[in-house]
Order: sequence, then structure tokens, then C-alpha cells
Amino acid sequence: MPTDKQPPLRSAAEAVAKIRSGQRVFVGSGAAEPERLVEAMTARHAELRGVEVYSILTLGGAPYVAPEYAESFRHVAFFIGHNTREAVQSGRADFMPIFLSEIPALFRERVPIDWALIQVSPPDKHGYCTVGVAADVVVSAMRNARYVVAEINSNMPRTWGDTLIHVSELYAAVEVDTPIPELVSEAIDGVSETIGANVAGLVQDADCLQLGIGAIPNAVLAGLRGHKRLGVHTEMLSDGIVELVEAGVIDCSAKNYRPHKAICSFVMGTRRLYDFVDDNPFVESYGNDFVNDPFIIARNDNMVAINSAIQIDLSGQVCADSMGARPFSGIGGQVDFIRGAARSQGGRAIIALPSTAKKGAISRIVSTLKPGAGVVTSRGDVRFVVTEHGVADLYAKPISERARALIGIADPRFRDQLEREARELDWL
Repeated sequence: MPTDKQPPLRSAAEAVAKIRSGQRVFVGSGAAEPERLVEAMTARHAELRGVEVYSILTLGGAPYVAPEYAESFRHVAFFIGHNTREAVQSGRADFMPIFLSEIPALFRERVPIDWALIQVSPPDKHGYCTVGVAADVVVSAMRNARYVVAEINSNMPRTWGDTLIHVSELYAAVEVDTPIPELVSEAIDGVSETIGANVAGLVQDADCLQLGIGAIPNAVLAGLRGHKRLGVHTEMLSDGIVELVEAGVIDCSAKNYRPHKAICSFVMGTRRLYDFVDDNPFVESYGNDFVNDPFIIARNDNMVAINSAIQIDLSGQVCADSMGARPFSGIGGQVDFIRGAARSQGGRAIIALPSTAKKGAISRIVSTLKPGAGVVTSRGDVRFVVTEHGVADLYAKPISERARALIGIADPRFRDQLEREARELDWL
């Protein structure tokens, strides 16, 4: 056991002073982005060239993608967020399409990291910090980087699971006392409420759930208040899940794998959520190579995976990461969980989406995807598709039956057009 229990404290500028041109830097995820370290690194732009910055979605700023720093930093996004989307779409930054479950192995095998900039909870009496609200790909990055620099934030929750790092493993540390960024849930509108009710109708007592954040997941969770003994094995732990825990709906007692534990890879929401997970042994956080491993997911009986889409064609191909050829988000864990749920005993894989976009002007269910659209979930993987107009079960169905089922849950204003286009394709 390490004996040094005091972190090597530095200023933010001192902590990142040894980053060199051409090196690879990983930036911590979600609500645990080390913003002071990022700002200090970006402040060195005049003396740096060709630094590669890797991350998944972050809630804070991403100043290194600004046009004036293009020669100093090149961002590579595993998942595109609001703060990097313009840079990726304009070509100043890159997007790497990859399953979330496979990113941790990259840092061991293909993308060696020089520096991991992370945020952690304060050390305990033994000198151990935790990665707090973001284990996801952070755990692998910090364990494979040459140097780890951490913001030690007095507001960061201490989390259970595989989240520990000892202060002796830190190259440098910066003490901060800043609020953890919050993500307020989207309000539930009428369409989302109906979709949520349709999805909730596919969920049974004692099922194990995976879902994210947004109006539809919130509506699903609201629709589950009459259920019992639900479990959780999910990437993201949200406020909606905590509400069902406190209501006694989610207790993880029926889980056959990791019973009595809510398993996640990151936590994102409000301060109420962060307080709930703080030193709470009911919630365990692990890296995405564990949480998103389809074989691990499949060990949960009655696994229900609920994911979203931007567009779906009449054969069942799901576009979830781009607007046509323009990258928008990322593959994330959708395929990991769809495949895991499909192989779970009694499992169900669900794609839930509104039937239209742009205030009803266009159909999200289309005969063919937009040119250049990224197929995240193949038509061989898709199972249930849910809109506000119903549920389509596409599994083991030929193209003609799939087309009819999807037309049946499209907005009624587009059904005749979709049927004509399907006939033109000789699918009907």
C-alpha cells in the first residue's frame, strides 16, 4: 500500500507546464471536466503546436477548439458535445466513430496518452481519491497515461466501484472548490409523454434498465412509477433514476447479476443527484469496458435497453450520430446495449423517437436515410421501435413487414408518402 498520503500540490499553470508539442492529452469527462487545467493548458497555445486533445462529451468549456488555436491543438472527439460540434463540423476537429465499450482499450493498445487531465474527490485518510461522477473512459486513461494531473475538488462526490486513484499516482494536483456542473432534465412535452407511456408498456416488474437523459427517458421513468423491483445497469445515472429509487420502484433486488447494486459508468444531473451518489454503496461506477461490454450486459436477465435515434429508414437502419453527413454526437453505447439486451434472457432492445422533427415538418421515419448518414444500429440489430403512434416489433421480420410496421407508427401525415416510396423501392 502506498505510504505517501499528501497530493503533490501545484498551481494549474505549474501542473500543465511540461505538456509538449505533439503530445496527446486526455481531458476528463462529463461533469468532471477539469476546467481550470484545461484553461491553463490552452493559455500556453503560443508555445504549443500539434497537441492532440482527446475526450468524450464534456459539460464545461472546450477553449482549445477555438479557430485561433487551430495550430496549437487538434481535438479528437469520441463523442461530440455542444462545445465541440461546430469545430468538428467545420473540420477544425476530428470525430472518431467507435463503440464506447472499446475506447478504454485504445489507451492501452492504439492511442497511448501522454497526459490525463482529470478531476477527483478529496483523498481519504489513506490517500485514495475517486474519479467521482465520471468513471467511463477516465479510469483507463488515468491508468495508462504517462502522467496524471488532477483537480482535487472539495465538491466532487466520492463514488464506489472501480474509481480509486492514490495521490502517489498523481504527477501534480490542483486544489479547487468549484460546483460540479449541473445538467437540468428536459421538460416532458405531450409527444414525449406518449412515447414514454408506450415504452413503459414494454417494461415489466423486475426488469433491469438502461436509459439516458432527455425528455423521452424522463417520460419513460415517469411512466414506470407503478412498477416494482426494477434494476439498473446503465451508462448514465440521472435524476429520474434517483426519483424512482426514492419512490421504492428501483431497488435492484431482482437483479441476478450484481444484485442490490445500481451499476453505471457516469453520473450527470443536478446537485441532488450528486449528493445521492456521494459515498453511497448502492451505486457502483465502472469504466465503459465493463459497463458497456455486451457480454456483461447480457448477464442481466430481463435487460431493457432504451435508446434514441435521429432517423430510421423503412428497413430498420438507425441513424443516431449525424445529420446526413454532418457529425452530430457519436455512436456512444447504443450498439453495446442493444446487443447486450438482445442476448439477455428475457431482454428487450428499444429505439424510441418522436415521429417527426422541426415542429412536424419532416418525418423521422424515412424510406431511405439522408446521403452520408451514419448507420449506428444496423437493421440486423434493431428490435422494437417506438414513437408516439405506437410500437413496431421488427425482429425476424422481412423488409416488407418492417416497412408496413414502421409506416404504421409514422406520423399519419407522412404515411401515404412513405407507402408510395416503399413501393417505388419494391419493398411493398
